[in-house]
Amino acid sequence: MRKHTNTGGYDATTRICSVLAAVPRGRVITYGDLAEMAGFPRAARLAGQTLRKLPHDTTLPWHRVINAQGRISLPEPGAGRQRERLEKEGVTLLNGRVDMGKYRWRP
Repeated sequence: MRKHTNTGGYDATTRICSVLAAVPRGRVITYGDLAEMAGFPRAARLAGQTLRKLPHDTTLPWHRVINAQGRISLPEPGAGRQRERLEKEGVTLLNGRVDMGKYRWRP
C-alpha cells in the first residue's frame, strides 16, 4: 500500500483497514464514518482512496462501505459485485439504496 504523507503515512492505511476489519457481517459503514472512526474526521476521500488501493484478493470487507446517501459508489462491474456481496449478507437495497437506519454500523 502507498504512503499517505498528509495523514500519517502507513499509519492512516493501517488505522482505516483496522476499522474496516471490525465492520460486522450484515452491516454497512459510510466512507466518512470509516475515516472518522480511524481518527481522520472529514476525510471520506482518504477512506475511498485507501479502499481503491486494496489488493483484489483482500479479505477485508470492502463491500460494506457505501456513501452517505446509502448508495454504492463504485462503477460497474464493481457495483454489481458489491451489491451481490451485501445481499449475501442480508443487506437489501431498495431503489439502489441501503436503509441506513437499519444497516448502518455505529459501535
